[in-house]
Amino acid sequence: MSLARRAFLATSPSRPLFVAQRRAASSSSHDHHDDHHHHAEDSTVYPPESTNAAFGNSFWRNVVLASIATVAVFKYAPSAGDDVYLSQWIALYTAPRDYWLTLNAKHSAQSAELAADTRLVNDATRPIIHRYVNPQSLSQASPFLNGVGRTVDMSGVVPKTTV
Repeated sequence: MSLARRAFLATSPSRPLFVAQRRAASSSSHDHHDDHHHHAEDSTVYPPESTNAAFGNSFWRNVVLASIATVAVFKYAPSAGDDVYLSQWIALYTAPRDYWLTLNAKHSAQSAELAADTRLVNDATRPIIHRYVNPQSLSQASPFLNGVGRTVDMSGVVPKTTV
C-alpha cells in the first residue's frame, strides 16, 4: 500500500466493518435433522449373469477354434523331409543356392573395385606446378660462385612457355 493511501484511510472517519463469523464443523450450526435428505433406492433390475454371457461370445469361440486348427495343422502337416507338391512348386520358381553364392561373390568384388576407384578419385591431387615469371633465368645461372657440390645439371630442364 502506498503511503498516500494509508494516510487517507487513517484520516477518513471510521465505518463499521462486517466481519464474517467462522463456524467449525463440530459446532451447532446445523442442528435440525430432517428426513427429506434421504434418496430413494435404485430399483433397476439387472439380468443375472450367466456362463454364456461371459464365455459364449464370439471372441472365446474364435480362440477355441483357432486352437483346434493349430493342433490339427501340427498333427497332420507333412514333415520337413517329405517331398510335397507345394515344396516342388516353390523349388521350381526359386534359384538354386549356388547361383546366389556366385552372384553375391560377384557383387562383393564389384563393390571392392568401385570403392578402390572412388578412393583413387577422392585422393587425387593436381601435380605441383612452379610457374616462373622469367623462365629464361634458368639458363642464365652463373657457373661461378657456387659452393662445392651445389652444381646441378640443368641440361634436361625445359621450361614450359605456353599456357
